[in-house]
Amino acid sequence: MAQSIALASKFQPILDEVYKAASLTARMDAQTKPVNFAGANVVNVFKTNPIGLGTYSRVTGYPSGQVVGAWETLTLAIERGRGFVIDRMDDEETLGMAFGTLASEFIRTEVAPEIDAYRFAKYASTGSINGTAADLTANDIVAALDAAKLELDKDEVPSEGRILYISDTCLNYLEGKVSRFLGNDNAVDKRVMRYSGMDVVMVPQTRFYSAVTLDAGAAVDAGGYAKTGGAKDINFMIIHPSAVLQVTKHAALKVFTPEENQTSDGWLVQYRIYHDAFVYANKLNGIYLHKTAS
Repeated sequence: MAQSIALASKFQPILDEVYKAASLTARMDAQTKPVNFAGANVVNVFKTNPIGLGTYSRVTGYPSGQVVGAWETLTLAIERGRGFVIDRMDDEETLGMAFGTLASEFIRTEVAPEIDAYRFAKYASTGSINGTAADLTANDIVAALDAAKLELDKDEVPSEGRILYISDTCLNYLEGKVSRFLGNDNAVDKRVMRYSGMDVVMVPQTRFYSAVTLDAGAAVDAGGYAKTGGAKDINFMIIHPSAVLQVTKHAALKVFTPEENQTSDGWLVQYRIYHDAFVYANKLNGIYLHKTAS
């Protein structure tokens, strides 16, 4: 497919942007433990499983116990990139808006959704996490959320800091079940920003799947991600940020001017990201997954 950028017909700085939310998982980046992947794509994390207390003897003293330790290997596996050219004349005839906006729009509408989708799918496909599969309705949503919260409570996952990621449809169900009593108010706000102490983050279903396939992008008009065949839609996930590691070893956006570009007379934009996401083996209970059954 030929590259096409519409020319400006009027001198007005208006950009018809795509409606697309920025990264939804980025808020967990700073809350995960810092891990240094410098010089390698593998890092070993030491996990422990100590034994509980025993009865102290005034004759023999402390009861002996063992501390089991093992190394957990984390290997970065996702390396993505894209390069594209914005012709000098296309940029000039769109009043400089082609280059000035397309690069940032690329990050917002393509990169951020893919990273979110990959992370959610990676967490959802991790074995031994808690969860269930069921097709929810408006009448089921509150009970399903309360059951998930109870499961985390039983596993002693810290209540402080939990994040409820919920699909657009399920959030609509939840907001419809919340009762509000109006006095002299002249506005109605049905949004649910927090639920049972958890921050509520709406996730578009288009980036909320149990598995995704990353397109190799071999063609100029192909790329991004898609729901893997047989994968399920995710209804909601409750995640405690301490249970996951979101690491980006390298993320670079390079821009070359038409004078620097040796292959064509245009702005050359190149983006590369080397990243991955993990669930700590000892903290699998920090994630609860509710996905569709069909």
